[in-house]
Amino acid sequence: MRSHYCGEITETLADQTVTFCGWVHRRRDHGGVIFLDVRDREGLVQTVFDPDTVEAFNTANGVRSEYVVQITGLVRLRPQGATNDNMTTGKIEILGKEITVLNKAATPPFPLDDYSPVGEDVRLKYRYMDLRRDEMQRNLRFRHKVSTQVRNYLDQNGFLDLETPILTRATPEGARDYLVPSRTHQGSFFALPQSPQLFKQLLMVSGFDRYYQIAKCFRDEDLRADRQPEFTQIDIEASFITEEQIMSITENMIKEIFKDQMNVDLGEIPHMPYAEAMNRFGSDKPDLRIDMELVDIADLLQDIEFKVFAGPAKDPKGRVAALKVPGGAKLSRKDIDAYTKYVSIYGAKGLAWIKVNELEKGVEGLQSPIIKFIGEENTLKIMERLGVENGDIVFFGADKAKIVNEAIGALRIKLGIDLELLTKEWAPLWVVDFPMFEELDGGGLTAIHHPFTAPACSPEELKANPATALSQAYDLVLNGCELGGGSLRIHDQAMQKTVFEILNISEEEQQEKFGFLLDALQFGAPPHGGLAFGLDRLIMLMVGADSIREVIAFPKTQSAGCVMTDAPGLVTTKQLREVGVQLRVQEKDKAE
Repeated sequence: MRSHYCGEITETLADQTVTFCGWVHRRRDHGGVIFLDVRDREGLVQTVFDPDTVEAFNTANGVRSEYVVQITGLVRLRPQGATNDNMTTGKIEILGKEITVLNKAATPPFPLDDYSPVGEDVRLKYRYMDLRRDEMQRNLRFRHKVSTQVRNYLDQNGFLDLETPILTRATPEGARDYLVPSRTHQGSFFALPQSPQLFKQLLMVSGFDRYYQIAKCFRDEDLRADRQPEFTQIDIEASFITEEQIMSITENMIKEIFKDQMNVDLGEIPHMPYAEAMNRFGSDKPDLRIDMELVDIADLLQDIEFKVFAGPAKDPKGRVAALKVPGGAKLSRKDIDAYTKYVSIYGAKGLAWIKVNELEKGVEGLQSPIIKFIGEENTLKIMERLGVENGDIVFFGADKAKIVNEAIGALRIKLGIDLELLTKEWAPLWVVDFPMFEELDGGGLTAIHHPFTAPACSPEELKANPATALSQAYDLVLNGCELGGGSLRIHDQAMQKTVFEILNISEEEQQEKFGFLLDALQFGAPPHGGLAFGLDRLIMLMVGADSIREVIAFPKTQSAGCVMTDAPGLVTTKQLREVGVQLRVQEKDKAE
């Protein structure tokens, strides 16, 4: 039906006849001459109809926005001064000779030719219209290019694209599974995979050596801007490989993608131990674009009477940290109150502060309600340790270390963005040497990554000191966002059983949930490891979107629903009966 896409018609085709199809982006009537801007996935081209071509002119006169049309016309150069350098087709226009209306369109629910501040709920309800917008077309075309480059890179490095099951069994991965009732095994349920983790390990046992998959994964968890109930990850696994090798392969892939798709050189990516990241930035995914760090000051405040600081300073599990904010003294009391409210989200009970107005005057040049509680001498020692200057403000966190890290770490990011303190556009980082486990609030341990991560010690050493054991895990962070994470895996049955025991997974539960894995580890499982990148999150960062919903064709809302298809929805009693499910509360079944 067409000889060219709209966006492909350039000055190289001048004086040639072309046929193209697309949507009417805009119609303009200029003194008896009709202009139609026609759009398809490759771009937009301007078409002119004059009254000399009577039938085509009359048809063009009757079309409206979003009509689907087929046009045949002559490519001609635009007159001097009428070109548009912002368009690939901006040096030409089409003199329309024939036009066929392939389909009419109702009035769009929101304008598509200009940016419209329509609510996201409306955009998602009419997603098929929203996807016609230039921004969404660019995002999804960019996603395709990145996915293609990923496949090409991994193919060239010996990885095989192998599929793993979507219907599997429930396994503990840190979030709730989506369950699927079985009709043929009533009372039993499949689960949608949170990741292909166990199957890709079994592929290594099977001898496939290098595997990858751009895989759909599912997690029934509370949503945020960078989370969806179903998401896509670049899943990678390899045998006979070291931690350094898998990191090098995947790092080079990411660097090549940025270089080829955005002409961005990420440079050498530094490595930072988890403990250092938490101590300096309060986060295991620090944003290194922001040149501010948390500084411990507990040693200066252990002996004061002010228990708000002295208590955490003496507590082995507590932390007292200060954050110097350059130029932050300009913040008003209203601003500080807003930041105090912000850190309360992370459990902080308050936010102490000191403004540095005139440092040369000593304590007299400082402004704060807490100096009288911590003492003048301690205050000056803190200022000296932080290296403050006039115009700075210092914020304090004093509580359990976890609360201080989360609250002041998040405050550091927010202040860095609000006060425009970013020092660079891109800041990648490998975070390494993660602990194997972390303590649960109610006691006991849980795996920081997952229970198949290999520790950096023997089973005996792990059993003796599980709380301090390190893992062979690594996360790639970009601008404070975790792009992906991975580890070397446990390939020895004795080690795997030791980890299960530390996690209080009984032998019966081990066999019930992971018997197939434990069996496989007996039959010559090779050393192996891997990594998974969040494709949606990667694309979101690269295109500068605020949410991964902007880079997914048909995303769910923040309440995990689809307003376009009205999913999830009710099913009939007959369907429930067939899979052996009975609801406790069921609205009147309209489908019966």
